[in-house]
Amino acid sequence: MTDGAALYPGTFDPITNGHLDLIRRAADIFPRVVVAVASNPGKAPLFSLEERVGMVREVLGEVEHLEIVGYTGLTVGFARDNGIRVMVRGLRAVSDFEFEFQLATMSRQIAPEVETVFLTPTEQFSFISSTMVREIALFGGDVSKFVHPMVEAALKRKAAEHAG
Repeated sequence: MTDGAALYPGTFDPITNGHLDLIRRAADIFPRVVVAVASNPGKAPLFSLEERVGMVREVLGEVEHLEIVGYTGLTVGFARDNGIRVMVRGLRAVSDFEFEFQLATMSRQIAPEVETVFLTPTEQFSFISSTMVREIALFGGDVSKFVHPMVEAALKRKAAEHAG
């Protein structure tokens, strides 16, 4: 029997204020939230898996009932293998819906016992994406409105490494 935990998976490269909003809200709904940081080498992440897990742990340290882990492989397999029956996914805009719908449908085919639940971000975070934040930071732009100050500092370090 499951403990009512929900899985919030993502690459979190980097974790944004939009992610934080959804994780905090999921933690208000579910008794336990497992934030699963995907290795996802196909996306060629800017930060290593260890760096991303560390950033997530640091910015979410005050949120209760969270477990933060890194993982490899299929997300739905991770959920099933850990007895988690609910995956939380964020929908920022209509453009996210088609991909997320396909992902949820495919996941249901692989592990029908795992259900996908969608949350929409608070309006002030609905336009933020990790991809855009990374790009802005790498070109020297100000990302302070989009990420935690610790993440902003990490992005500045990475931008300096790429520039030099």
